[in-house]
Amino acid sequence: MTIAITGASGQLGRLAIDHLKTLTDPAGIVALARDPASLSGLGVAARAFDYTKPDVMAAALKGVTTLALISSSDFNDRVGQHRHVIEVAKTAGVARILYTSILKADRSPMLIAADHAATEGIIAASGLSATILRNGWYTENWTANLGGAIAAGALIGSAGNARFTPAMRADYAHALAVAAADPAHAGQTYELAGDEGFTLAELAAEVARQTGNALPYNDLPGDVYQGILENLGIPSGFARVLVDVDLKAGGGWLEDDSGTLARLLGRPTAPSSKAVAEALA
Repeated sequence: MTIAITGASGQLGRLAIDHLKTLTDPAGIVALARDPASLSGLGVAARAFDYTKPDVMAAALKGVTTLALISSSDFNDRVGQHRHVIEVAKTAGVARILYTSILKADRSPMLIAADHAATEGIIAASGLSATILRNGWYTENWTANLGGAIAAGALIGSAGNARFTPAMRADYAHALAVAAADPAHAGQTYELAGDEGFTLAELAAEVARQTGNALPYNDLPGDVYQGILENLGIPSGFARVLVDVDLKAGGGWLEDDSGTLARLLGRPTAPSSKAVAEALA
C-alpha cells in the first residue's frame, strides 16, 4: 500500500506525515506539494502536485493506492480544484480517497461548508472508496492571533454565546494518519471535534488566567467585525466567510460531543489550555 498526502508542505500535511511514519513503513508514503523542494526533511518520497494541473497530478499519483486530499486553501475555485484531483485519482487507479471536510458539511448552512459538501458529492459520484473526515474548527484559528488580541486588550468576534468544540491541528493530523493507515476506515464519514467545548468569552478567560491580565471578549455586530478583519489585511471574501462562521455558530454547527475524534486517536484530545499555552510561549 502506498499512501500519498496532498498539501504536504502545509502545517496539517506535515504533521499528518509525521504521525503516518509511526503507523506504516515510510517507504510507502508520498508527500505531494507544488514545490517538492519544500518537503525536504520529511523523510519520505516527495513529488510535485498542483491541484490545477491534471498532467502533473497524474504523474505524481503513479502507484498510489490511498490518497489523502487535504482541502485547498484557494477559495477562488476550491470545488473545481478538488474535482480535478478526484478525477485524476480515479484514472490513476487510486483505490481509496480521504478528504478533510468540515463538521456537519452535509447540512450546515455556513458559507464555508458549501465547497466541502460539493466535494463530498463529487467523491460519492466518482465511485471511489472514501473516508470523509469532517473536521471541526481549529483551536489555532483563535490562538494563532492571541498576540494581537492581547495587544488590543480584547478578544473580538461575532459569535455571542455560541459554543465551539474545536481541536488542535495536531489532533486532526493524527486522525488523518490513523484513517489513512488502516483500510478498515474505508466507507466511513467521521464527525470530528475536541472533547472540550467553550464560548469565546471562556477562551478569553483562559488567556487571562494564563497571562494574569484581564482579557474580555467583545462581541461585535457582523459588519463591524468584518470591517476590522479587512483592515487587518484579510481579503473581503474570506473575511465574510469568517464572520458567517461566528454568526451561525450559535446553531451548533461547529459543536459536536460524539467523542469520535478521541476514539480515533485512542486518547483524549488536547485541551484549549494547551493551545493557549503554546501560543503564549
